[in-house]
Amino acid sequence: RIPVPLLLILWFDDMKLSIIALITSLGCASAFQPATFVRPKTTALSMGFDLSGNSWKPDSEKMGSTDTGDYFPEGYNKDEEVAFSSGMMGSQAMLNSEHDGPQLPGLENVGADAIMMGGIEQSSEIPAGMEFIPSSVPDGEYLINVAASSSGSEMAVSVKSPCMTFEDFFAAFSTDSHPSFSVTPQAGRMDRRSGEPTEFKVKCEPNGASGDLTGRLVINLPEDNSKLTYTFVAKSF
Repeated sequence: RIPVPLLLILWFDDMKLSIIALITSLGCASAFQPATFVRPKTTALSMGFDLSGNSWKPDSEKMGSTDTGDYFPEGYNKDEEVAFSSGMMGSQAMLNSEHDGPQLPGLENVGADAIMMGGIEQSSEIPAGMEFIPSSVPDGEYLINVAASSSGSEMAVSVKSPCMTFEDFFAAFSTDSHPSFSVTPQAGRMDRRSGEPTEFKVKCEPNGASGDLTGRLVINLPEDNSKLTYTFVAKSF
């Protein structure tokens, strides 16, 4: 017979071996099982929602746009307000026949009866009704260089008479010439063809005008029923 104490020792040894075998078998089995992933919890955030469950929203979401709309002040009367188009034309308003009034004091009566200064001026010695019509082919052409902001530029031109005798002359620029041109003298007596030439002084005063300014000088010889024509081009810069 085996004593009881020895049996107990053997029993405890068997239990240890069984537990070790069980643990070993469980570890081997888990090594062949697929891994299990646990998805972390996510929390969705949205505008105007508090995670605490609070339903409060800002006034901007309740009322929409926070921009201040257009409105008329108290007592507004459109008939008493200045029109939006008032002054829109600026300095060009004077070109409109429907302008509100004179642009400068003292010019209220400017109209057809007003005396306008400028243009081609003629000497009082020139007979009334005399016309200065240039020839289709000029007898000479001249070029003048002048600054637009200057007081003008002058050129001397010597003209020989085509006549055999002394002849009275009248000189002026044609009506289609630029008003910046003038000539002196405008009336006189030319020497005969074989005599001394007559000197004319042509002046161009651009008065701010720029570009090519053209003038055609006509010298009428009424007794000989002839004329001379000279073209002047002023390069105004």
